[in-house]
Amino acid sequence: MDIHFDGQADYTLDAKNRLTVPARYRGSLAAGLVLVKSFEPCVELWTPSGWDEFRREAVKGVHPMSARGRKIKTFLSANSMPATLDSAGRVALAPFLIDHADLGNREVTVVGAGDHLQVWERTAWTDYNKKLTEDMFHITEGFDDLTAEAR
Repeated sequence: MDIHFDGQADYTLDAKNRLTVPARYRGSLAAGLVLVKSFEPCVELWTPSGWDEFRREAVKGVHPMSARGRKIKTFLSANSMPATLDSAGRVALAPFLIDHADLGNREVTVVGAGDHLQVWERTAWTDYNKKLTEDMFHITEGFDDLTAEAR
């Protein structure tokens, strides 16, 4: 079953730094999930199988004994952790994840990123999304030429 995480919604972490996962995704994450320190200043929530596939792809073609391969594997392993939803559909975020994403004010936006969810500090998401929108114009402006070449 392909899972596609999309949309965005504002939430507030509770006093124990638990995130209420959007109800429509709880079924997909009921068997477990993986919390991940993202490359961006946010926390990612993956299904275990999605995270395993991402990690395999991240080191594909990289020699496991190379410095690059070791660093990638260490970063991905050290900065991820298995988790489960509680009976109320919440997941506790570890302190290192809270710090990384600057979630101390507890005001967050949960963002669908296709194969996973991202948890952003609300203002940081607004700023990042604005920049992302600007970047998309530049990323896509050459698509017309690519389409013509494909014909």
